[in-house]
Amino acid sequence: MNKVPFRIGQSRDIHRLEENGRTLILGGVKLPFYKGPVSHSDGDCLYHAIGEALLGALAKGDLGKLFPDNDARYKDFDSSLIIKEIMKIVKEEGYEVNNIDSSIILEKPKLAPYIEEMRNNVASLLECDKECVSIKAQTNEKCGEVGKEEAVECQAIVLLKKK
Repeated sequence: MNKVPFRIGQSRDIHRLEENGRTLILGGVKLPFYKGPVSHSDGDCLYHAIGEALLGALAKGDLGKLFPDNDARYKDFDSSLIIKEIMKIVKEEGYEVNNIDSSIILEKPKLAPYIEEMRNNVASLLECDKECVSIKAQTNEKCGEVGKEEAVECQAIVLLKKK
């Protein structure tokens, strides 16, 4: 068993957005928006960045290694279940979440009314206090695909501590 007291992981995820009839979900919150993610799973970009940061902290690879996008079992898969599976690995390795800092980069819709619900959802999944979960919302100042409302990007950094 690993005896390293702390481990840091970081990740980013991006999904194209299209008028495709799918719901935009971030941090487990369904958002009112006319575009949805182009993705194999439900496309929760925030959960994907967090999940991959957790895996990275443990040197376990990326999401595609555990949840391949060519596997029919994960078609339209609820991304909260991805986080739950990864948290089993975190616990098996003898760690718990110390804190997480994340960013959602999205031009629209405005996210301020939803951040607290997202923080509650993430804290519940990570089995940590809400005060250990930071979620920031940013725009891309109309630059690039995110700025043109063609994509959403999320970034996450997580610190794990030995139990």
